[in-house]
Amino acid sequence: MTPVLRNRWKITPREAIQLQGRLRERVVLEDSFKQIRYVAGADIAFDPATEEAFAGVIVYRFPSLEEVERRMARRRLQFPYVPGLLSFREIPILMAAFGRLKTEPDLLLIDGHGRAHPRLFGIACHVGVLFDKPSIGCAKSRLVGEAGEPGLKSGSTAPLDYHGETVGTLLRTRDNTRPIFVTQGHRISLATAVKVVMKCIDGYRIPRPTREADHYVRELRQGYQQKLQEAWQGRGHRRGRRI
Repeated sequence: MTPVLRNRWKITPREAIQLQGRLRERVVLEDSFKQIRYVAGADIAFDPATEEAFAGVIVYRFPSLEEVERRMARRRLQFPYVPGLLSFREIPILMAAFGRLKTEPDLLLIDGHGRAHPRLFGIACHVGVLFDKPSIGCAKSRLVGEAGEPGLKSGSTAPLDYHGETVGTLLRTRDNTRPIFVTQGHRISLATAVKVVMKCIDGYRIPRPTREADHYVRELRQGYQQKLQEAWQGRGHRRGRRI
C-alpha cells in the first residue's frame, strides 16, 4: 500500500499548519467508494523515555471482522509534540506500517480525529488524503466542539458541532457506556461513517479494528521496554562481576 501524495515531514510547526490548510482543500466529505471488503485499523504507541514509536495496522474482512493481516513499524519520533499537529508526528511511522501490507484495505479506521480538529484536518483526514482512501476517525475523547448527550441505547447519536458546523458524531456503541467520537476523514459521509463504525462493534465500546490495533502497539512497546530493562540489568550484573 503506497501513498498517492508525497508529504514533506522535515518542516517547522508553522509550515505544518500551512500544509494542513492546503491539504484540507483535497478532503472529500461524501461517499466516494465502491465495495468495502477490507477495513484496516491503525494506531501508534511510543516510549516516552526513548521517543521510540511503534505503529500497528491490522486488516479485517468486512463486515465479518475476520483478521487477515497485521503489520508493524518502529522508528524514533522526529516531529515535536504540538497540539493540533499530531499527524506530522505520527503519520511517518504509520505510513511505514501501511507500506508493509500485502492486503490493500478499502477503508481506514484511525484512532484519532478527522474533521473534528481546530483546523478541520485531523490525522484521519491527513492519512486519508495521502493514500486517497476512505477514512474515519474514531476517538475516545473530544478535541473540539460541543455536543449533547446521545441516548443511552447502543446506536444512539448526537451531533458534534464546531463553529456552526457539524464535524462529527457522538456515538453510543453499547448500552449505558460512554460514547465515542466518530468523524469524517476522507471520501465518506458522516452518516456512512457512523454505520461502518457500528458494523465494526463486536460487543465492546471501541470498534474492533482500532481496539485491536491499540492492543497490538501496546504489546510491541511493552516488549521493547522489557528488552531495555533486561539489557540494563545484564550490564549491571556484568559490572558487578568485574568488581
